[in-house]
Amino acid sequence: MNIGGIQKLSLLDYPDKICCTIFTVGCNYRCPFCHNASIIPNSIPEKGILPEEVIEFLKKRKGLLDGVCITGGEPLLQDQLERFIKEIKLLGFLVKLDTNGSLPKKLKQLLQTGLVDYVAMDIKNSPDSYGQTMGLSNYNLDPIKESVDLLLSNIVPYEFRTTAVRQLHTSNDMLAIAQWINGAEHFYLQNFVDSGDVLERGLGGFSRDEMQGFQELIRPIIPSVELRGI
Repeated sequence: MNIGGIQKLSLLDYPDKICCTIFTVGCNYRCPFCHNASIIPNSIPEKGILPEEVIEFLKKRKGLLDGVCITGGEPLLQDQLERFIKEIKLLGFLVKLDTNGSLPKKLKQLLQTGLVDYVAMDIKNSPDSYGQTMGLSNYNLDPIKESVDLLLSNIVPYEFRTTAVRQLHTSNDMLAIAQWINGAEHFYLQNFVDSGDVLERGLGGFSRDEMQGFQELIRPIIPSVELRGI
C-alpha cells in the first residue's frame, strides 16, 4: 500500500458520516484538472504513511469516527488494498471507496465480499469526450461502462459525480452523462476549484447560475441530481 497522506477528520467525504480520509498514491489517468496531481506518480512520497500507522491511528479513533474514506489517486491500483480494508473492517469502521471505475473486476471483488459500504465513482465526461477529460489519447471505455452497470445494479450504496470544468464540459456533455447513468440513485455535480496542485494551469469552473442550469437540464432524467460545493 502506497499511502501519501491522511486527513484525520472529514465531515464531507462520506455522506452523513464522520470519517478520516486516506489518500493512496498512483493513478492510471492524467486528468488535467486533478486536484491531487502530486500523488499521481506511483511512488511513495518522502512523507508517506505506512499502513500500520493508519491502523494504529484508527484504533485510537474507535467510537469517534464512523468510517474511512479511501481515495487517491486510484485506490484499486493498490495490490494490498483488500487486505488493508479487511484490517479496517475488523476495527468496526465503515469503508467508502472513491474510484475512477477503470478496474471493474477489482471493484466487483470488493463489493461481493462485503468489504466496501459505499462507492463514489467519478464520471469524467460524456462518452465522446472521455479521452480528453481523462488526459489519455488511447483508452478503452468498456471497463468504465462495466463499473457503471455494476453500481447501477445497486449491489452497494453509491454515487456518481462529475467535476465540471469550463474548458472540458458543455451542456450537451452533461445531458449525455445523465442519459448514460440514467437510473442512478445519487448524482453530484461538483464545480472545479483550482487546488494549486493540478496538472494543467488556466482551468476554471462555472458560475453558480451555470451550475444550476446544468442541474435543471439533468433533473428530468436524474431527479436526485445535486450540486456539491456550490
